[in-house]
Amino acid sequence: MSKDTLTVDEDGWPDVSGDTALTIRLPEADPLVRAGSPAHVTVLYPFLHESRIDDGVHRELTDLFGGHDAFTLTLGAFGRYPGVLYLDPWPHDPVKALQKDLARRWPDALPYRGIFGAGLDPHVTVANSEGPTTQDAAYDALEAELAPPCCR
Repeated sequence: MSKDTLTVDEDGWPDVSGDTALTIRLPEADPLVRAGSPAHVTVLYPFLHESRIDDGVHRELTDLFGGHDAFTLTLGAFGRYPGVLYLDPWPHDPVKALQKDLARRWPDALPYRGIFGAGLDPHVTVANSEGPTTQDAAYDALEAELAPPCCR
């Protein structure tokens, strides 16, 4: 690896200084998120190292995204990955279409560095701070707290 170093945080997540991500921001969902970052759906992480992003890459991204119709995501049910509570954004197809086009253009940008194979389904991380012994109780309580009044 270059001068940038791969670091593994306390949760075992590998990050590289200069990592970038392509995300769909969902500011309306920010009040629901406890994960320490704004509400978003990841389209591709990591994308390119920040040193590789120039006007040409910006033009290519503009063209790529411009080739897709606008879409609306609706946050559905809660779901869980190990250590993660998330909301399921529907429909998945528009996000997956973007991911497919990005993979075709930048095949070396492996989703999540290949840790999860081809990647994860689109999701909005709500919380990711619990370990295996505490996550069920903590995330059950958080789901109950965040559920709409009709569904509590």
